[in-house]
Amino acid sequence: MRLLDRISFVDKLMLTKHLAVMIKSGIPLAEAISTSEEQTKNTALKKVLQGVLKEVNNGQSLSKSLAGYPQVFDALSVNLVGIGEKSGKLEENLEYLAVQQAKAYEFKKKVQGAMLYPLLVLSVTVVIGGSLSLFVLPKLTDLFKSLDVPLPLSTKILLWFSALMRDDGFFIAGAVLILGVALSVLLRHPAVKPSWHKFLLSLPIFGLLLQNIELASICRNIGLMLKSGLTLPASLEAQYQAEGNFVYKKYLAQIQQSVDKGKSVEETLTKGGFPKIPHFMAKMVGVGEKTGKLEETLSYLGDFFEEEVDDTMKNLANILEPLLLIIIGLVVAFVALSIISPIYELTGGIKK
Repeated sequence: MRLLDRISFVDKLMLTKHLAVMIKSGIPLAEAISTSEEQTKNTALKKVLQGVLKEVNNGQSLSKSLAGYPQVFDALSVNLVGIGEKSGKLEENLEYLAVQQAKAYEFKKKVQGAMLYPLLVLSVTVVIGGSLSLFVLPKLTDLFKSLDVPLPLSTKILLWFSALMRDDGFFIAGAVLILGVALSVLLRHPAVKPSWHKFLLSLPIFGLLLQNIELASICRNIGLMLKSGLTLPASLEAQYQAEGNFVYKKYLAQIQQSVDKGKSVEETLTKGGFPKIPHFMAKMVGVGEKTGKLEETLSYLGDFFEEEVDDTMKNLANILEPLLLIIIGLVVAFVALSIISPIYELTGGIKK
């Protein structure tokens, strides 16, 4: 298992905070790393810190030591630490990094929290529906077949579904599970990921939500790196290395190439070729470049896109909750009608 899979975001956040506090208090770097290694309960992080401490004791800089573990410490962290070491403001840059990580963590929890209720309702519905389909409905087949009454269409559909689940239910469930795993593996393949990310960004509502999530992260990260003293080309390169969405990864590479040729970011963005970056962002970045306050502009844009995500998530949750309840209600009504109708027909026939 990769180290990244066993070291959580919270572990890295607490490490950054502890290092910043200890170094600011005058504790030597090696001792601060050693103390963090002793305090952490995460065995994977403990091994990483042991390796980092060994490198630092051998005279290696902290940034280069961290760079040896790219699965744990991304390009943003390494670059902020590196510029802090060169400028003599390591503790200050670690504090910047801790604040950024805390914002990113809070932002992630907001998104997860907004989707928790709809996902919970959907999951419970799938579990209950699957259990009924596999264990309850098949037993109704013989009952309805024994009733000497004409069956309505809804009951016939229910009987067909019951028979299907009785005969092939476990096979269908297994096939769906295997298909889901295979699809998940396929979508992670480097040859498929760019097209998948492009498709996700083109979806209505969800595409705009994903776009704002990515832009909030990009603007906040680059703004923080510029504030910490990193140059714009170096900040773009660091964000390119840390970016997970292939569409925006391509955008960052194009912007970086233009900046290396002496062009401004505004000029690059306004020429086109960036459909998933809104026009007003290019204009605001241009104002930041002209006034020499690009880092402040990007920080503002990061907050703006985060607020857009918050609003979208609230609206999305408000739309999904009643929609899911309506769908569940219709399914329950269909099943109830299918079961009650033939029984009603039978009792009506007896009364006659």
